[in-house]
Amino acid sequence: MPNYNKVILMGNLTRDPEVRYTSSGTAIAKLGMAINRHWRNQDGQQQEETTFVDVDAFGRQAETIGQYLKKGRPIMVEGRLKLDQWEDKQTGQKRSKMGVTLENFQFLDSRGEGGGNAGGGSGGNFSDGGAAPAAGGAAPAAGGGGGFAEDDDVPF
Repeated sequence: MPNYNKVILMGNLTRDPEVRYTSSGTAIAKLGMAINRHWRNQDGQQQEETTFVDVDAFGRQAETIGQYLKKGRPIMVEGRLKLDQWEDKQTGQKRSKMGVTLENFQFLDSRGEGGGNAGGGSGGNFSDGGAAPAAGGAAPAAGGGGGFAEDDDVPF
């Protein structure tokens, strides 16, 4: 039977990204995201639910996220689910946590210092692979943009 593991999330960062480096120099960024869901119940009352997700990014993407994103900023993340399992050192109990390993991401607001513009335009599209952008996407910018796609109609 075939397997498929893909997650797409849009939400806001719950904290500043934490970037660390391995002994071999690979960057690792740990992000916290909050994804809100709004709906009306059977009585017509507005309901809200927030899901908190931990995301790990690696390499150039981790460095870019650490450089440009701060708590409260919106982001779209594409990745895969990953189950982390360990044994609690204090209690000896087996523990587990579901998280997301980032494969691609997009800024959802401008690169300015203002945050929280959840409906903003696409600021950039980052991917580890050298694949061409999806149909309708902008081509990567020349000059070492690290996979950054620029929109021609952006006024800055």
